[in-house]
Amino acid sequence: MKKTLRIATRKSPLAMWQAEFVKAELEKAHPGLEVELLPMSTKGDKILDVPLAKIGGKGLFTKELEDRMIAGEADIAVHSMKDVPMELPEGFALGAILERHSPTDAFVSNNYEKFEDLPQGAILGTSSLRRKAQLMAQRPDLVVRDLRGNVGTRLGKLDAGEYDAIVLATSGLQRLQLDDRIRHEIPAETCLPAVTQGTLGIEYFAKDTETLDIIKVLNHKPTEIRTTAERAMNHRLEGGCQVPIGVFAELEKERIKIRGLVAELDGSTVLHAQTEGPAENAHELGVAVAEDLLKQGADKILAAVYAEEISSKG
Repeated sequence: MKKTLRIATRKSPLAMWQAEFVKAELEKAHPGLEVELLPMSTKGDKILDVPLAKIGGKGLFTKELEDRMIAGEADIAVHSMKDVPMELPEGFALGAILERHSPTDAFVSNNYEKFEDLPQGAILGTSSLRRKAQLMAQRPDLVVRDLRGNVGTRLGKLDAGEYDAIVLATSGLQRLQLDDRIRHEIPAETCLPAVTQGTLGIEYFAKDTETLDIIKVLNHKPTEIRTTAERAMNHRLEGGCQVPIGVFAELEKERIKIRGLVAELDGSTVLHAQTEGPAENAHELGVAVAEDLLKQGADKILAAVYAEEISSKG
């Protein structure tokens, strides 16, 4: 077995936490193994003044880490699974899906306890089209403004009074020990999470069986099943990481329940679908939810979203 394993990671505090977490878990599982981190900035980290959807959502945070692996500088990359494209580049594979942390969105405000408490015309910050569409569907009176930057930057903009409230991933705040900033966890019934939100994955070279033997110990089967279902739905819809698509798979014993939605950007139309069945059919059930949404017209909504993205890129 290898004595050293190198992890390519983004430099942001949250990405570094994720890589440090995997490093600690691997070293705990394999006494004698030394894990090194190779931090770097990706295009998605550098361009902070443009909405994510306009700079090419798919692979925005993963491609440059893969390039480090291709160059022989790293053995694996640690990703937030919601940033991982549905189809990996040839030669790459996911070797472990870690146990899911909280999948919900967090309501963060210095003046209001819950999303429902925001006054008419309040300014809400989020970088996510999915959050924007769902929250505007319930509160079309709100002003939703784009919010980029790492977690600390976003919180700083809130504290400077630029927003009345912002919405961030619960898991990200918890990982950075910022639980005290969470005023309210928004339930899935109010805002369906992003595909695989709160889940970490480890990418490796598919032919590198020695590395797979090291990392597969961290694979969490129940989370892998939920991930399979959610990614299958998203893949059938041809959704990237920056589209108004929400999905949430829940596993109870040997059965899985999947809820999915597609929404217009302004929240004026929100399509819902759900199904449940044996966990072993997770992929097929995820596709079935997508097919239901497509029958309701999801393809037309998504086509309009992509057309708007292309035109806004100029």
